[in-house]
Amino acid sequence: MRRLSVSVLALAAVLLTAPAHAAVEKNGDLPRLKARAAAVSITRDDWGIAHIHGKTDADAVFGMAYAQAEDDFNRVETNFMTSLGRTAEAEGEKAIWADLRQKLFIDPAVLKADYAKSPAWLKTLMNGWADGLNFYLATHPDVKPRAITRFEPWMALSFSEGSIGGDIERVALTQLEAFYGQQKLAMTADEKGLLFKEPKGSNGMAIAPKLTLEGHALLLINPHTSFFFRSEMQVSSDQGLNAYGATTWGQFFIYQGFNAKAGWMHTSSGVDVVDEFAETIVEKDGQRFYKYGKELRPLKSEVITVPYRAADGSMAEKKFTVFKTHHGPIVREEGGKWISIALMNKPVAALEQSFLRTKATDLKSFMKVAELKANSSNNTLFADSKGEIAYLHPQFIPVRDDRFDYTKPVDGSDPATDWKGLHALKDAPHVVNPPNGWTFNTNNWPYTAAGPYSPKKADYPKYMDTFGENPRGLHAELVLKDARNLTLGGLIDKAYDPYLTAFARLIPTLVAAYDAAPDPKLAEQVAALKAWDCKWSARSTETSLAVFWGEAMWAKAAPAAKAQGLNTYDYMADKLTPAEKLAALAEASDRLTADFGSWKTPWGDINRFQRNDAAIVQTFDDAKPSIPVAFTSAQWGSLASFGAKRWPGTKKYYGTLGNSFVAVVQFGDKVRARAVSAGGESGDPASPHFNDQALRYSLGNLRDVYFYPEDLKPHAVKTYRPGQ
Repeated sequence: MRRLSVSVLALAAVLLTAPAHAAVEKNGDLPRLKARAAAVSITRDDWGIAHIHGKTDADAVFGMAYAQAEDDFNRVETNFMTSLGRTAEAEGEKAIWADLRQKLFIDPAVLKADYAKSPAWLKTLMNGWADGLNFYLATHPDVKPRAITRFEPWMALSFSEGSIGGDIERVALTQLEAFYGQQKLAMTADEKGLLFKEPKGSNGMAIAPKLTLEGHALLLINPHTSFFFRSEMQVSSDQGLNAYGATTWGQFFIYQGFNAKAGWMHTSSGVDVVDEFAETIVEKDGQRFYKYGKELRPLKSEVITVPYRAADGSMAEKKFTVFKTHHGPIVREEGGKWISIALMNKPVAALEQSFLRTKATDLKSFMKVAELKANSSNNTLFADSKGEIAYLHPQFIPVRDDRFDYTKPVDGSDPATDWKGLHALKDAPHVVNPPNGWTFNTNNWPYTAAGPYSPKKADYPKYMDTFGENPRGLHAELVLKDARNLTLGGLIDKAYDPYLTAFARLIPTLVAAYDAAPDPKLAEQVAALKAWDCKWSARSTETSLAVFWGEAMWAKAAPAAKAQGLNTYDYMADKLTPAEKLAALAEASDRLTADFGSWKTPWGDINRFQRNDAAIVQTFDDAKPSIPVAFTSAQWGSLASFGAKRWPGTKKYYGTLGNSFVAVVQFGDKVRARAVSAGGESGDPASPHFNDQALRYSLGNLRDVYFYPEDLKPHAVKTYRPGQ
């Protein structure tokens, strides 16, 4: 570590404390930005949702960025602090390793060069985006950025894909720190995959016209992310842009949504597109090399500087000499080998694809955009006004030798393990207009995406999927197989179907265990679960008992399943002993009684939605108001997902992720849609739209979407220009 010089410290202090609007005025940008704002209008509806219109796409992007900043600048800035590797500038040493991880892939000099080489149309969008954020800061001097006082257009390339949890997050921070910090650190239980994580993914369903009442295709948009991770808005222009849906804070494209003719829903994919290579390092004549075939290649190195805020508030920095092979940067050591990592790093193409697909009007034009092959992590469910539906696998899929197991580090010295270009789109598993009339994905494998008309696993390399089936996938098939005469309301009913497929499998094994060794202390509990229909509800005491029992079993089964390379659900059902299953039920009963007075506690008394403040990481409090939520974790097969748990000082469960934005869309001569967002549109606790959708959210009571001007007009609360 070294301290910055006095002059640099002084400059840093000025940059971090000076009002952001001063930077705009100093550069003489304010008159230009005011003129630009005159080409943009923002209409807020009665839910606080922004409907932005600009003369050009770039003007619309200007207004989009401005409106996002109005609603939650903290989340906008936080996302770009993360993507640029600048979090430690605000949060101190604890964030250094996450920043270093980001900087292994994100180099401002490279992104500036990429910006300079970008197509002119994309440059105008990036310019509009930066102008919108800077104009917001210039007109809101009370807002104090934590690190980014001025947004530059090239910065948009650092965060060009809207998934929750990027590919970079596959790098374990403890092991990165152990390697570059030259210390021994064990991987955490979380990094080893031993702890339960609420599935971050999503549900998507596309329904063909023949299965709908009105003869128009339907689409379910149901991302499962951290709450308040995305903003709901509409953005349109005189150049043909007109997209509605969820946009990740700080990005200038609708990530999951629809336009007047087509809709797209992204779900996290199990395709393997992030690979590790075990490199053999050789030192020779004072230099480091790595083996590749019969040759020794020089190991590349560079110095990365990570600034951070010291404990006394001053700015300091740490420098790291990092290493790279042609596979990618070195991120850890294992068994005497240095491990490099390869992943997609195509920021310009990724940003192009993310924006252009929002203007696609049918499957053909959507697939033309997909040829950019810059989507590595998203499956897509698609529907359009022509009645076409599709399930699409990600487009960035490296070609590999399927003899090797890429779920583990492969031998980097063997040229046969190298990536060999990208697969053609036709090579990936996909479904287009299946005869059954429906397709879906729930972060499960693609091999049940359309029932009997699904792609066949045997036809594809192993690396096309690493997830396998999951309880939500089984549930989706159940609710779709007999679908007929669906409407928007009927699709909502499918999305909130209360059946819990995991317990439908597990409970019979519990009953068998009890029958073999009856325990009078558990007789009533076993009888209750045996008679239960495996459907959640806020009034259900069986849901509470089943969830607590399942959690007790998971804690026992997950480490053993991981060690044996087995699916945890399979292990719970088939490998846990009858005695272990009964012991878990006793543990669940005791915990319910200790925390709530009885094991017969209604699920809604335990499972709650609470939004207290604007903090990204909330503090929950049993003494403060909260709302009962009937649906459960996706862990148990609930399509409507609510990832909740106990928090420090609480006995009740509070949700932080799962269903976040939910929409159902019908495509025809005119598009119709209903939607709901967790909590509300605004991140400001003083806003009436901070929590005004919470009750609707908890009940699955979606509201009408005001897509057309004639629909919006009766519900428009105010229309204004940015800066007014």
